[in-house]
Amino acid sequence: MKAGLRFKHFGEILVTKIKQEFGAIVSKIEVTIVTDEAELRKHLDEAKEAYAERDARIADLTDEKVETFYTCTLCQSFAPGHVCIVTPERLGLCGAINWLDAKASYQISATGPNSPVPKKEVVDAVKGKWVGVNEAVAEKTHGKLLSFSAYTMMDDPMTSCGCFECIVGVSPDLQGVVIVNREFPGMTPLGMTFSTLAGSVGGGIQTPGFIGVGRKYLTSKKFISADGGFLRIVWMPKDLKAAMRDDLTKRAQEAGVPDFVDKIADETVARTPEELAEWMVKVDHPAAKMPPMMG
Repeated sequence: MKAGLRFKHFGEILVTKIKQEFGAIVSKIEVTIVTDEAELRKHLDEAKEAYAERDARIADLTDEKVETFYTCTLCQSFAPGHVCIVTPERLGLCGAINWLDAKASYQISATGPNSPVPKKEVVDAVKGKWVGVNEAVAEKTHGKLLSFSAYTMMDDPMTSCGCFECIVGVSPDLQGVVIVNREFPGMTPLGMTFSTLAGSVGGGIQTPGFIGVGRKYLTSKKFISADGGFLRIVWMPKDLKAAMRDDLTKRAQEAGVPDFVDKIADETVARTPEELAEWMVKVDHPAAKMPPMMG
């Protein structure tokens, strides 16, 4: 405040940015800054309803039903070798851009961060590889990457910038995946914290066995489907599991294991690879009966 920053300046920044991004459809903008917590919570509920409606619109849309995916290059200013490929069943790893958002963004600004990617011929239907996607990845990363797999984290996985909501890493025994969200500060059974993992996964590096993802992707039917899918999840922080319990339970029921969420370990029962392995045996975790993720 000593430097002269006032609330109105936040509003001016928002107005400028929104006009910059959506100038083709927006001419006048009014910004109201709310400081009363009770009033803020009313608007928070409204925002959650709007996002829920958005998610519902795309719920029945699958990758097979469209011929075009979209790129997202918003983060190339600090991760020039990274590009997100946004599909109906895999949103951007920041969690903010789904397929409908990317499509609308392109329609608003054809020169913006989202551009269409015709899938073209299938290279590998199981791993999720298409000629058109590989061409787009090569173009948008200036040749740094030549191939991208949508449905496996073990072979040419999508890169990450650093904005991911969660990091998914193959467990030490190669039987399942450990998931850690940005808000969790503790140690994982991978022997690394979120921040340490982020240093290895982010920056546009293609790291087989590790991917950055948006939370919603965890319950997608395409979540590492070539590697065993949703039932490969063996560990995630307690708070993340609680926050996503409804969606996780719904997906578990679809997968035919209604009590699966309770089989996922967290920091209260497993902090080391040994404790995680013991937990998987104790609860008869489905991943323990699957083949290793890496042959």
